[in-house]
Amino acid sequence: MRVVVIIPALDEERAISRVLDELPAGRVLQVIVVDNGSTDQTAAVARRHGARVITEPFRGYGAACLAGIAAAPACDVIAFMDADYSDFPEELPRLLAPIEAGQADLVIGSRMLEPRSRAALLPQARFGNWLAGALLSRLYGARVSDLGPFRAIRREALSVLGLDDRRFGWTVQMQARALARGLAVVEVPVSYRERIGRSKISGTMSGTLRAGTAILWTIVREFLAHRPGPGQR
Repeated sequence: MRVVVIIPALDEERAISRVLDELPAGRVLQVIVVDNGSTDQTAAVARRHGARVITEPFRGYGAACLAGIAAAPACDVIAFMDADYSDFPEELPRLLAPIEAGQADLVIGSRMLEPRSRAALLPQARFGNWLAGALLSRLYGARVSDLGPFRAIRREALSVLGLDDRRFGWTVQMQARALARGLAVVEVPVSYRERIGRSKISGTMSGTLRAGTAILWTIVREFLAHRPGPGQR
């Protein structure tokens, strides 16, 4: 499979080289680092370590992901991961395996399925993931344990979702729309560790509240706008 990895990045010069160096050799067609307004040397470091760097001036996780998708070359699968070294890049094959086997359209790397990974999440992040996962599970009748950023999706499946959230709701919008359309969504356990540097979202109370509110509203909005069809719930 031709795999493109998209990595949104904001002031991650201390971590991005380790992320890029630990991606499995031979599995990735191209790595795109989307600089989302960094004031440090994130872009320069990423280029030195072999990534293609593009710039998205609009500040937002979803905006960065959308810019990366727009810049991606022809491929079969697009994978997303964070630039802060909290994910384990070498575990990318875990996410690709269900797609390669024809068992999944979208694979979510769940940090909640591994006790050590779950413990590495900040308490507010654990609670937020539990609450959002419980709501998605209730609305769509599917088991959802995490909104993990480490994920992979078939390019063809991604193209039918019409994702447009430019801020905090990006990850949950992808999951909600995939479930509503009856796509095969699979979770696989992934490792997780304390990030390098402070989180721009869960590292502050205000960031946590803004993100949590946006995520819950996105779930409700998506359900009302794209209810599952007959037999899909």
